[in-house]
Amino acid sequence: MSMAYLAQPDQQQKLEWLDGGTLSILLDSAATDGQLMVGRFDVAKGEAPPFHLHTKEDEVFMLIKGTALVWVGEEEMELAEGGIVFLPKNIPHAYRITSATADLLMINTPAGIEGMFRHAGRDRAEPRPDGFEISPARMAEAAEKFGNVIVGPPR
Repeated sequence: MSMAYLAQPDQQQKLEWLDGGTLSILLDSAATDGQLMVGRFDVAKGEAPPFHLHTKEDEVFMLIKGTALVWVGEEEMELAEGGIVFLPKNIPHAYRITSATADLLMINTPAGIEGMFRHAGRDRAEPRPDGFEISPARMAEAAEKFGNVIVGPPR
């Protein structure tokens, strides 16, 4: 059953993500009865996930601050501050941050993809293990486990 949910910033899980960036899990499956996941990335220039597709969820992301290049299939587009992208499941896509820093809001429906981020990333509330990295192998394992397909390297 769905119910109202509120989490202040200090209650949101923060994960170490690619290139030392942070992904804050704002809403997850538990909070939304599996309906959607909302995350917010705080990342730096060059941050880029592998070229990939989602088999289970549609994705929306909005660039609150910064600039990025976005690939949908083989088409490359520039995304300006305030720009928004809708990515239906099974469509290969990727992005690369081109500004010094970026603030990116991501929404996935249905929820579940947060498991991939938690599997590949690291909870910043815990001590950082020696040598921690989100390697291509770790990313591939997490993607496969949660219904994502890595199509190619970062663009």
